[in-house]
Amino acid sequence: MKTEPITQNIQDYLKAIYSLAESEGAASTNALAARLGIAPASVTGMIQKLAISTPPLVIYRKHQGVTLTPEGKRAALEVIRHHRLLETYLVTMLGYSWDNVHAEAERLEHVISEDFEARIAAALGNPLRDPHGDLIPTAELTMPTDADTPLSALRPLQKAVILRVRSDDPALLRHLESLGLVPGAEVAAAEYSPFDQNTSLRVGKSGTAIVVGFVITSRIFVEILNNRGVV
Repeated sequence: MKTEPITQNIQDYLKAIYSLAESEGAASTNALAARLGIAPASVTGMIQKLAISTPPLVIYRKHQGVTLTPEGKRAALEVIRHHRLLETYLVTMLGYSWDNVHAEAERLEHVISEDFEARIAAALGNPLRDPHGDLIPTAELTMPTDADTPLSALRPLQKAVILRVRSDDPALLRHLESLGLVPGAEVAAAEYSPFDQNTSLRVGKSGTAIVVGFVITSRIFVEILNNRGVV
């Protein structure tokens, strides 16, 4: 039985489904439509097509959303690996800043060969994370495990180190960099307001004090270094 080719359009769908399923368990038609900027009816037609492709790439149940089959997940992880290695290469080797690599990697992720991917990985020393701290799928197309916690869960007297930032918005990334909220930075919670979910943080060795809201703290993921020890 002939395997159907995975086009660039299909790769975009699979990557979006993977991302949504990771955070929500399954990708709804409306969420996919919003993520891809496509009409919901068109999304429904595509996922129905992917569900009966050879091999099937998704499992679709009406009103229950869509998930990836093992074949679909491998295809999604392959393009995610390309994307994150490319972002790392652009920042490390070509001097791009972390806020302007996403669109470039989006264009290149579909066209590089597996040999080129392997050469990039080797040149970079097989990195575990990309410039935003996101884990890079392995060459065997498995996703490493991560035990991170949203910064929004940090409470006074807890310290943490930032592992990743979940955003491809250039303006937000530049803002976070101006605050020192980048992967590798240490932060300590000084105060937390349950009413507006604002957190007062001390950032880095200088202990610069800032106040950030939930919109930001929900997009930053950390490893907690202590359990309410002394800040």
